[in-house]
Amino acid sequence: MKNRSSFCKISVGMLIFALSTLALLVGCSSPQPKTEGAVYDTGKVAEYATPYVSYDANYNTEEYNAVDESNFKAVATSPLSTFAADVDTASYANIRRFINSGELPPADAVRIEEMLNYFHYDYPQPNEGEPFSVTTEISACPWNPDTRLMMVGMQAKSMEELEKKPSNLVFLIDVSGSMDEPNKLPLVKNAFLLLCEQLKENDTVSIVTYAGSDQVVLEGAKGSDSKEIMAAIEDLEAGGSTAGSEGIKTAYEIAGKYFKADGNNRVILATDGDLNVGITSEGELTRLIKKEKESGVFLSVLGFGTENIKDNKMEALADNGNGNYSYIDSRFEAKKVLSEELGANFFTVAKDVKFQLEFNPKFIKGYRLIGYENRIMDDEDFKDDTKDGGEIGSGHRVTVLYEIVDKDSPMDIGSDLKYQSSAVIESNDLLNIAVRYKEPDSETSKGLNYPVTTEAIKAEMSDNMKFAAAVAETGMLLRDSEFKGKSSYDSVVSLLDSIPDIKNDTSKLEFLLLVKKMATLVKEQ
Repeated sequence: MKNRSSFCKISVGMLIFALSTLALLVGCSSPQPKTEGAVYDTGKVAEYATPYVSYDANYNTEEYNAVDESNFKAVATSPLSTFAADVDTASYANIRRFINSGELPPADAVRIEEMLNYFHYDYPQPNEGEPFSVTTEISACPWNPDTRLMMVGMQAKSMEELEKKPSNLVFLIDVSGSMDEPNKLPLVKNAFLLLCEQLKENDTVSIVTYAGSDQVVLEGAKGSDSKEIMAAIEDLEAGGSTAGSEGIKTAYEIAGKYFKADGNNRVILATDGDLNVGITSEGELTRLIKKEKESGVFLSVLGFGTENIKDNKMEALADNGNGNYSYIDSRFEAKKVLSEELGANFFTVAKDVKFQLEFNPKFIKGYRLIGYENRIMDDEDFKDDTKDGGEIGSGHRVTVLYEIVDKDSPMDIGSDLKYQSSAVIESNDLLNIAVRYKEPDSETSKGLNYPVTTEAIKAEMSDNMKFAAAVAETGMLLRDSEFKGKSSYDSVVSLLDSIPDIKNDTSKLEFLLLVKKMATLVKEQ
């Protein structure tokens, strides 16, 4: 069983007395008021799950992969920086859950790239015939006077024609015992009911659940049969252990059965990640999902719950399964992921997207990639089409930050060479940004190049960059990063307050309020 349990010796008489007392207390207690809910096509009211559940560190079994921050690299010895794109947003929503519960998150729960990519930025749309636009901005670094901050922003093309294509969706839902909590299965139901409201008539929907074993609840229903789909979701109940690997296999099998060659094929997994029957280790799950993704079916992972979430397993599934990973901490987040940003999260326009930046030693002597630690690749893997990159959806944005060290900076990078040539090819480019990607139905990559010149250097940061810098600075403070320099929550608030339109963006305004809460929590420790 997944639920924690303790064992003690107790007499039969005492057990009967305890159960009788409990029954009496339950019978005499007043019913709890129900929160306001949404009325769906079936006529039922779906209750709002409690947005934030109190966090108790004494019972915390949450698991996160270790994050080893990238150090500064010398351009003379490491001119290339290569990594896979990442549009996951789970870390930010999870951090918000901790802060709203009155706790600071563990350092390894903080992935700065997922914090950055949670928010919208004002990047230009791609030119006609191009899948992306890539823009670069360089300005003074707020926390380190010896470096500059560089922001790289990628904007994927919004493809409305793609979003009109039929979808073949398999809802893979964890209904094990640990999901029987207000912020788990009830919230899962709300999330999928919201998704059902977005279905098109020619979509195909199947529902697979798993606990001690997997079960096909609904197979091959049409999007026009929304009442049948919603009723199946509303009837789900939690109980039992968790054989997640069997559910994954069944879900992909059904997705293959109803595969739409010219459509969107995707498994949507909702779970707390606490798998304890069948394949349970992160490594085994990674190998399983790598095999299943060869079918051409994409994956979206939705994480739920507190105290026992296995973030490491959910992230591994998404990263290795041509997918994305979101954490749902409230119905409002469910609406954001499954309704407002449906196209970006569920309609892939490019897969295996990789970045490779080459820095010119004539101008730059060092750099540090902020975040993306678990997406860093060997330089040789950039053009290797067998190596997995990241998936980008319709209208998605990818934001990347680097600290860069100018040639004349007093900062020591330690790059003296004895045997290697330090000759510099004459060029006025500061660096080059190379991008490789595959079309969703192709296994052969294409390449794009975006040279960066001194025109990218700005005396004052744009509002885009101010916000991204504030997010990164907050992440470093939460991680107590060795690279945080003179960062402080006061400086973050000051930077955010300097953005005139921040109050017009609900998510960004919420971030400002969260930063103020973080500052208070730090003072209380």
